[in-house]
Amino acid sequence: MPTGGRPTVRSRRLGTALKQYRQAVKFEQAQSAEVIASSQARISRIETGHATPRVIEVRLLLDAYGIHDAEVRAKLEDLAKHSKKRGWWLEHAAHLRQDYVDHIALEDDATYIREWQPVLVPGLLQTPAYAEAITKGSPGYIEQDRIAQLVKVREARQSKIEEGGTSYTAILWEPVVTQPLVSVDVHREQLAAILEVGKRKNVTIQVLPFTAGVLGAVSSAFSTFSFEGEPAVEAVTLENLRGTSVLEGSEDLTAYANMYDQLRSSALAPDASSRLIRGILRSLKEDA
Repeated sequence: MPTGGRPTVRSRRLGTALKQYRQAVKFEQAQSAEVIASSQARISRIETGHATPRVIEVRLLLDAYGIHDAEVRAKLEDLAKHSKKRGWWLEHAAHLRQDYVDHIALEDDATYIREWQPVLVPGLLQTPAYAEAITKGSPGYIEQDRIAQLVKVREARQSKIEEGGTSYTAILWEPVVTQPLVSVDVHREQLAAILEVGKRKNVTIQVLPFTAGVLGAVSSAFSTFSFEGEPAVEAVTLENLRGTSVLEGSEDLTAYANMYDQLRSSALAPDASSRLIRGILRSLKEDA
C-alpha cells in the first residue's frame, strides 16, 4: 500500500496505465485478477493507486494485455519499484500541503516540464527573496518558521533543472516581468536571475506579450509534465484557490497540451524574450 494509505503520484500513474491497457483489450477486472491470482478488489485498488502491485504482477498483467514494448514495460516496472520511495521533500512534510507534495513528486520524475504563469514568476525560477516576499504577501497569516521552510523547499526544487536532467520551458505573461508584485530591488534581482537561468541549455524562457490579445487572460497558471524521451503530456497541475489540482484524464491532457502550444506559438522567441527582460532591467537600474 502507498505510504500513508493514500495514492501517491507514482502509484496513480501506474494504476492509470494498467487500467488503460486492460480496457484496450476489453478485459474485465475479474479476468485481470485471475492473471495475478488475486481478487477483483485488488485490481480495483491497483488501478486507483491505492495499492501497489509487485513487479512480477506488473509483468504478468502486461503479458496478458499484449504490451511487449521494452521501454513501456521498464517504465511501469520502475514505477512499481519506486511508488513508495520517499522523496527529499518529505523531510519538510509538516510544512507542506499534500497537493503541493504531489506537484513536487511530478517535478522530480519528469523529463519535460512546461509552465504557464500569467501572474507570478514560476517557483522553479524564483529567487529566495522573491519567494519569501510573495509567501508573506499571500492571503492568511503564515508563521515565519513555515515561510522559511517553504522558501527552502522552493530552492531545493530548483536543483531538478540545475542538474540538467530535465527540459524546462516557462512562458510568462508580460505583466510578470513588467509589473512587479514585490519591491523594486527584489524584482530587479529576480529578472537578473531569470536571464541567468535562461542561459542553460535545458531551459527555455518565453514572454507572451500584451499584443497577443486576450490569450494571456483566458487560462490560469498550469504546468505540464512528461516522463519519457518525447514530451507527450502525461500529467497537468493547476493552481487554484484551494491549492493545486492534478489532472491525468486523456481529454484534460490534450486540452492543456493544445493550450500550451497556442501560448508558445504566440509568445516571443527566447532571444526576443531575453531582450525584453534586459530592457526592463536596464530601465529599473536607471530609475534607481
